[in-house]
Amino acid sequence: MIRTGIIGGAGYTAGELLRILIRHQQTDIVFVHSNSHAGQPVWSVHRDMLGDTDMVFTDTISDQVDVLFLCGGHNKAVEFLQNTPLPDTVRIIDLSQDFRNNPVFEHQGTSRTFVYGLPERYRREIIAAQNIANPGCFATAFELALLPLASANLLREDVHINGITGSTGAGQSLSETTHFSWRNNNISVYKAFSHQHLKEVRKTLSEQQQGPLPSLHFLPVRGNFPRGIFLTAYTPCSLDTSSLRALYQDYYRDAAFTVVSDGEISMKEVVNTNKCLVHVEKHGDMVLVTSAIDNLLKGASGQAVQNMNLMFGIPEKTGLSLKSVVF
Repeated sequence: MIRTGIIGGAGYTAGELLRILIRHQQTDIVFVHSNSHAGQPVWSVHRDMLGDTDMVFTDTISDQVDVLFLCGGHNKAVEFLQNTPLPDTVRIIDLSQDFRNNPVFEHQGTSRTFVYGLPERYRREIIAAQNIANPGCFATAFELALLPLASANLLREDVHINGITGSTGAGQSLSETTHFSWRNNNISVYKAFSHQHLKEVRKTLSEQQQGPLPSLHFLPVRGNFPRGIFLTAYTPCSLDTSSLRALYQDYYRDAAFTVVSDGEISMKEVVNTNKCLVHVEKHGDMVLVTSAIDNLLKGASGQAVQNMNLMFGIPEKTGLSLKSVVF
């Protein structure tokens, strides 16, 4: 059994991790850490787990684990590692952005190097890794939409991207734009052309494509639904639809969860799954790529478990057969 621990156990991504791990055939959850909820039952925060687990949040940390999931907010992973000495034998999967673009952590003589955890691109590196920087949710949908084009050096002119995300992507803490009265029956653009995931996207695509990348013009949109990401991207391309689909099918032929669809896709097809669905077609001289993921699963906790499975040499899909409903 893989002994696991969770830091930042009260948030959305930690809740999704718990739902997966308590049903995972090869994991044992040693502890769930939360300073603010120490001593309380896990189900007092994650209400749907009543009857599923008797675990209690703790404010102490054990190093008697094989892998530690860091589910705190951004900048919290660096702070945690600076304040918490851990043996090198403890592997780390960080779900924040702290190590996506700066993969080396050094502090008082200790050093950890983080591998970017996108299995469709870095599978071999993940298998050999001790530490994983889990990709961002928008970055995952973005990269899986464009990596096949980058692999064929077809990202030559400006790429225009629009992505709409569920409210859970903003985290559990309330703000003006996440509470129900504002979000319901409403959509809005935020961080136009400046979203924080663009940096990791450019890094990943640059490592795939030979030569410089064009400009990536990204418009993120707040959706009026709780979970899911639906993303579209278009750019000039000389290949026809048949050749483009062959390119995408070949690129993802061994992917465990990314599926290329011949028909148009919708977001409901991926919610509550670890899948990414991708569709590609030609309109005049433009290629249009559509991708869809669940932002809390393939965009966060599901992909983290997928990475754990690869790191520990167990079947990649273990614990991730999640779909139960469509409507």
